Amino acid sequence: MKILVTGGAGFIGSAVVRQAVRAGHEVVNLDALTYAANLANVAQVSNAPGYAFEKADIADRQRIDEILARHRPDAILHLAAESHVDRSIDGPAAFVRTNIEGTYALLEAARAYWSAEKRPERFRFHHVSTDEVYGSLGPSGMFTEDTPYDPRSPYSATKAASDHLVRAWHETYGLPVLLSNCSNNYGPFHFPEKLIPVVILNALHGKPIPVYCAGENVRDWLYVEDHADALLTVLEAGEVGRSYNIGGENEARNIDLIRTICGLLDARRPGAAPHDRLIEFVEDRPGHDMRYAIDPSRIREELGWRPSVTLEEGLARTVDWYLENEDWWRPLLDVALERRGTSA
Repeated sequence: MKILVTGGAGFIGSAVVRQAVRAGHEVVNLDALTYAANLANVAQVSNAPGYAFEKADIADRQRIDEILARHRPDAILHLAAESHVDRSIDGPAAFVRTNIEGTYALLEAARAYWSAEKRPERFRFHHVSTDEVYGSLGPSGMFTEDTPYDPRSPYSATKAASDHLVRAWHETYGLPVLLSNCSNNYGPFHFPEKLIPVVILNALHGKPIPVYCAGENVRDWLYVEDHADALLTVLEAGEVGRSYNIGGENEARNIDLIRTICGLLDARRPGAAPHDRLIEFVEDRPGHDMRYAIDPSRIREELGWRPSVTLEEGLARTVDWYLENEDWWRPLLDVALERRGTSA
């Protein structure tokens, strides 16, 4: 296929671009190159046959129309989004613009393109979302595709809105859509404002490792390359109009995850051990969901996909990548390692 990937210079998007190119697909990487995007993330495939980059804002309808007409993709894999919960607390307007207005503009551009192409049977619009739209779980239970939406942050509310738009464009206009909601991703090229890269880089610099409240919050962790594989599986084999929950089957409390990372760093940088001495419990952020857990039965049973990387293996790979790629993360430290989400 020829796939237009929005947000393809970001963390998850770049993993999709790298994997899609290696699988032999043609890829058009569309990205506005905002603060968390980095073309270094796709440098290893940027000279591959069939790869093209377009700098564009998904909310710029005229520009998107022109790109679709020129490249004529078989599918759109929509990952472009503002995604950091703490930033959404401090500045929700950017999340409304990108996640809601941007998705609307992209849907309308896709609908016009699909109609102009005489509604090709193979065309797909795959919208990538998050498990955070479902709200917060108690000690038991898991999110399924039928779990009612209950977003609790500006980020998750705008992603929930974009999910509803995509479903409406399918029901109202017949646009052939697919949806997926994933659990927390981690791995190489992760912008250092999210939990795992912050822990790694703060520990390496001897800085306090901030832990919200008591660190009891539970997340299901999905290695980013597993997620990229799942997204391409859904794109190629998923049923039109259907949604698929993608989980890592790796639940962990934040405090346990952080101590595991500290232990991995102790083994690799023993001179600075023990790194867990840097853990510092801080005031919780507003609207902090207690637990997320994905039931991935549908994607496993219908499409034969399941994660291949355990949390222990994935964390070791991730720590090693950051230790070996200082030239990637060093220029990002000035904009990344700052606590946000306190304005409420």
